[in-house]
Amino acid sequence: MSFDLVALRKIIERALEEDIGSGDITTDSIVGIDEEVCALIHAGELGVVAGLPVAGAVFNMLDPDIAFSCHFSDGQRVEQGQLLASVRGSGRCILKGERVALNFMQRLSGIATQTSKLVTLVDKYKSKIVDTRKTAPGLRILEKYAVRAGGGVNHRFGLYDAVLIKDNHLKVAGSISRAVELIKASAPFAMKIEVEVDDLAGVSEALLAGVDIIMLDNMSVSEMSQAVELVAGKVLLEASGGITEQTVVSVAQTGVDLISVGYLTHSARALDIGLELI
Repeated sequence: MSFDLVALRKIIERALEEDIGSGDITTDSIVGIDEEVCALIHAGELGVVAGLPVAGAVFNMLDPDIAFSCHFSDGQRVEQGQLLASVRGSGRCILKGERVALNFMQRLSGIATQTSKLVTLVDKYKSKIVDTRKTAPGLRILEKYAVRAGGGVNHRFGLYDAVLIKDNHLKVAGSISRAVELIKASAPFAMKIEVEVDDLAGVSEALLAGVDIIMLDNMSVSEMSQAVELVAGKVLLEASGGITEQTVVSVAQTGVDLISVGYLTHSARALDIGLELI
């Protein structure tokens, strides 16, 4: 997994604390302290799996002696009923970690699956499917990882790692040119500058201001096509706003470089994944 393992550990610790609290009353009453079990994790439906290493980390945090074996890698397409992983070790710890591990896998696999659908739809075009900051609080590194597992590309991770001048910034600055001037006076010189525009006049002003990326916010397909012609490859163009499976191909056909889609993370349906003892 290509993200901060210290941050991952904190996320898992919070999730386990939330679920287990002072103890698992049911499991501790039924399962012996030394009882070992084997469990299998299966896909309940077709999709793209993500979060297998996260699930393994959940169980190993409860007991480092638990053996977690993956039968697929994150980013692979799985069929209904296929075995994703097997878990062997302390029955108490496996049952205590079951829900948390599955919650992570189901959510991340849902994001990867939704991302993969859009990536597949536009694979004939140059446009890349990009995520947004519309993530569940505290889970951003995992959800953006899932987007990558589904073949998508990450936008900025937060407010700290890229410049994106949006409409509310422009209301304060007064104009695109003034906003860009203020950014260039204070931001690191190597940091790319992106500005959000909602019409072709904004595209022209952004070009003159010397930005690196222009976000076409809620523009029609016709306007996007005109923006592509106007920019002529001088800067990257990002399409954003209300893009769906039904409209993504027509957006890609305009020739934009990036297509950002908020619902990859904020509305992806969890993939059906289950765990059973054998």
